[in-house]
Amino acid sequence: MERPTHILNAASNLLGIALLIIAGLNVSHVADKSFADEIAWAAAVLLAVSCLFSYLALRHERSGARLEHWADRIFLTGLLLLIAAIVVLAIGNR
Repeated sequence: MERPTHILNAASNLLGIALLIIAGLNVSHVADKSFADEIAWAAAVLLAVSCLFSYLALRHERSGARLEHWADRIFLTGLLLLIAAIVVLAIGNR
């Protein structure tokens, strides 16, 4: 039975975007003036944990469904935090 890898793919892509936002804010020296980088860091950590859980779910068949369930929940939380970081950054730069 083939296990779905959609969580791992999406979480790893969004982790890259979160790290790009963090790097961009630090390079442009906006990180000191905005709370967006802290939110993006939290999103990056959650997305990394989601990647880990999703990978472990693919490797372990017995506990895979439970790990995949947690990976999905953590992914959604990280996604919402990433959206919040973008909203905070957009509102703060008006």
